[in-house]
Amino acid sequence: MPHFRTLKDLDCRGKRVLLRADLNVPLQDGAVTDATRIERLVPTIEALAKQGARIVVLSHFGRPRGRPDPAFSLRALVQPLSRAIGRPVAFAEDCIGEPARRVVAALRPGEVALLENLRFHPGEEANDPGFARALAELGDVYVDDAFSAAHRAHASIATLPRLLPAAAGLSMQAELEALAAALERPARPVLALVGGAKVSTKLDLLRFLIGKVEALAIGGAMANTLLFARGVAVGRSLCERDMVAAARRLFEEAHGRGCRVLLPEDAVVAATPAPSAATRVVAIDQVPAEMMILDIGPGTVARFAAALEEARTLVWNGPLGAFETPPFDAGTTAVARKAAALTGEGRLLSVAGGGDTVAALARAGVEGALSYVSTAGGAFLEWLEGRELPGVAALAAEQKA
Repeated sequence: MPHFRTLKDLDCRGKRVLLRADLNVPLQDGAVTDATRIERLVPTIEALAKQGARIVVLSHFGRPRGRPDPAFSLRALVQPLSRAIGRPVAFAEDCIGEPARRVVAALRPGEVALLENLRFHPGEEANDPGFARALAELGDVYVDDAFSAAHRAHASIATLPRLLPAAAGLSMQAELEALAAALERPARPVLALVGGAKVSTKLDLLRFLIGKVEALAIGGAMANTLLFARGVAVGRSLCERDMVAAARRLFEEAHGRGCRVLLPEDAVVAATPAPSAATRVVAIDQVPAEMMILDIGPGTVARFAAALEEARTLVWNGPLGAFETPPFDAGTTAVARKAAALTGEGRLLSVAGGGDTVAALARAGVEGALSYVSTAGGAFLEWLEGRELPGVAALAAEQKA
């Protein structure tokens, strides 16, 4: 990971700070249903306020397709953000131009303003230099605290930080340091735990991890495809039969790199993924033709737990079964609680991320018990795949004063 500047490297005293946040939070009937991203922004705002900075929050929200749409206005986030930071938040009806200039000019040291949705302008997603310059006119320095958007080559993420002195915010710094500790300079051995529905969507991830970890444990429906490639009948389970050749190449690559691949040895099966469905545990080579694999079985839980006991670092992306529907969340929950226990004992550095992963950990009651849980989704996955993230690259680039 390239070197990047932090708040300690940036003089924000009395300056206008353009703070790139990700306030793309879920709303229901106008109320925020998950305020995690807002809460993680608070420490950076507090740190900047202590320096007497005038804080100008920039964010996207939803997909308004480059034009104003009241359904995607950030005005709905003014009160939730104000409650989180314990101070009033001013609001500008636009993120550039006179409405934004007027609100920013009225800020006093330590005060906060939220500008309207960046994506109301097509220049944001088009990474238009002119739009980035219009944003830059509103600030003296730039702080990025939106790792969850770092994989987007958008104007406020990839170009704006090259126009002003720039640094990572506290949340982004913590995320980057956690990710570096997990795969760039980890305590070994490293175990990667990967789940989800399809091998096809995670081929790049699996190939990258094979070269980075000592063991790769795979669950979820994607494991069915790998089992099928090994000649295991998987009944009516979700399975990408056209991915058999790719799956076999993965096994070959893993063998060549000395990476141990752990697949389910037993499974919880049912005729349908419904809470009322009759279930039973079967050996993985005994799945009835009319049944579906919907969770890992107790033997697999024990096998994955043993791998966790041996590991010193864990990277986790994806649930291990149809966790949204009990009782098919049992396997993921058991493994999550084992990882949390080892983390609490100081025996394991555990980093997890991805939307479904976060939801599964929350369901297991251990979201706060792992070393770091990323809410980044796409950025977390692309980082795991070894890709350069435009938002991180921009912070590492030579800055203009």
